[in-house]
Amino acid sequence: MVIVLIFIGILVVTALALLIGAMVTYNKYIILKNLNEEGWSGIDVYLQKRLDLIPNLVNTVKGYATHEKSTLENVIRLRSQMVSIDTKDIDNIEKIQKLENEMTKTLRSIIMLQEHYPDLKANENFLRLQSELTRIEIEIQSSRKYYNGTVRDRNMFVETFPNNILGGIFGFKKAEFFNAVEGAEKAPEVKF
Repeated sequence: MVIVLIFIGILVVTALALLIGAMVTYNKYIILKNLNEEGWSGIDVYLQKRLDLIPNLVNTVKGYATHEKSTLENVIRLRSQMVSIDTKDIDNIEKIQKLENEMTKTLRSIIMLQEHYPDLKANENFLRLQSELTRIEIEIQSSRKYYNGTVRDRNMFVETFPNNILGGIFGFKKAEFFNAVEGAEKAPEVKF
């Protein structure tokens, strides 16, 4: 009888330890998931700020660079596509990443126009918008770094043992990194 009680006690303690371990693991995943979503939210905020800035930038440049119509139309097209995507939904990361990288390259082209238009270079509104855009681009880069750090932490947690076993039971998912497309780091060539 005593042996049976000891055995039942060991089973209860083991079951309790496994339950507590599962709860701790689940809670850790939820924390990492929420940090990851917070990181994505930061990217979304700065992408929206940039989208809000684009019409002013395009209108300022439009008066100076009338034969750069295709570049300006491309920015407007990309902005429309970005606005039509739900950027708050982290599942749209692939589409957003592609458009965001195209937008960065196209905006660099517009900023480079000032080298060919001395009057544009002296325009206070353009200089203010350029400064604001530069600040937003730096914030986007910082937000991407933070987001990618949360992705790294979440993915390491999901893939390591025994979390990978519990993850299968609880439905833990890996997150996608926000990567630049090839060639995005190069300044675009502006031709006249």
